[in-house]
Amino acid sequence: MALNPYDLYDVRSLLSEEERAVQDTVARFTDERVIPIIGDAFDQGRFPRELVPEIAELGLLGSSLPDKYGCAGLNAVSYGLICQELERGDSGIRSFVSVQSSLCMYPIYAYGNEDQRERWLPGMAEGKVIGCFGLTEPHGGSDPANMKTNARRDGADWVINGSKMWITNGNLADIAIVWAQTDDGIQGFIVEKGTPGFAAQEIKHKMSLRASVTSALFFDNVRVPDANRLPNVKGLKGPLGCLTQARYGITWGPIGAAIACLSEAVDYTKERILFGRPVAATQSAQIKMADMARRITLAQMLVIQLGRLKDAGHMQPTQVSLAKWNNCRMAIDIARECRDLLGGAGITTEHAAIRHALNLESVITYEGTETVHQLVVGRELTGISAF
Repeated sequence: MALNPYDLYDVRSLLSEEERAVQDTVARFTDERVIPIIGDAFDQGRFPRELVPEIAELGLLGSSLPDKYGCAGLNAVSYGLICQELERGDSGIRSFVSVQSSLCMYPIYAYGNEDQRERWLPGMAEGKVIGCFGLTEPHGGSDPANMKTNARRDGADWVINGSKMWITNGNLADIAIVWAQTDDGIQGFIVEKGTPGFAAQEIKHKMSLRASVTSALFFDNVRVPDANRLPNVKGLKGPLGCLTQARYGITWGPIGAAIACLSEAVDYTKERILFGRPVAATQSAQIKMADMARRITLAQMLVIQLGRLKDAGHMQPTQVSLAKWNNCRMAIDIARECRDLLGGAGITTEHAAIRHALNLESVITYEGTETVHQLVVGRELTGISAF
């Protein structure tokens, strides 16, 4: 049998029938619905919200949560494949699904009570209620413990003051999962759109994730009932647990972006004739593309094992950090190299490489920069924190 050049170690043979069906379904959606419009959406700085009902219909929102809440109940490997195929289209589409699923639906499921789960999760699975995740602050970045947003108890309510920055889905969101300092440690709150004192301001002039909504959130004496507090977690364990879920998806997503770039470069270099022969016939081009395939293959082997560990309940945050660090670095380097192979044509969004390269500048930064994940692995090796 001929090898799939974008799956040289036949990782697909390690998938179950259900996992392959999930991958095929999302791949078809990406090919038919995302790729034809995403270049224009990126150019326009527009999130293609018209895709949300279809994303929900496919069961991609909260896909790992139980079906009793209207979710698909898929395993971790299936969720990873969803992320990979969506990011093959665009990081902004994968970011939307990742935030909705891992950063908003997951904390309601894991840290909320049954009333909160029943109230919010079915509508979120249907794409009728959009969420955002309010953790990062303008001054904080990689140091969430330095949180300034605070919530104080006032009778049966909580009053929240502060701000959050770089919030995906902020201006789309019907609810925000907001983390705030209280007298009893950091706690999470569900803040509903339209609550007096709560405002979202979209961040403009982005050169990355242009087909995604990014916002700042502001809280000026925002009053929420205690019924909107997530009761089952306190401290940084809450938001960091959510980030581990989301980072897991990010370990898979950039593989899709890298495959999109390499596939485009292979096709382009076969057609581009220079000095009397296709660019693909030169040793320099083949060596570059072979090295990209090597790096993609290593990333694929990392994530399939990571997914199996997660499904077995054995995944550790350090393992997620290693994979996020490796796979984001792999993808951004490949996107840049593919842009180079495309020559001058590579700078336009008629081709995918420059768009993926720009998007990956955000992906390699958010939910833990490359340096943060390197230090997580370093701490595991030495037992000493260098943060």
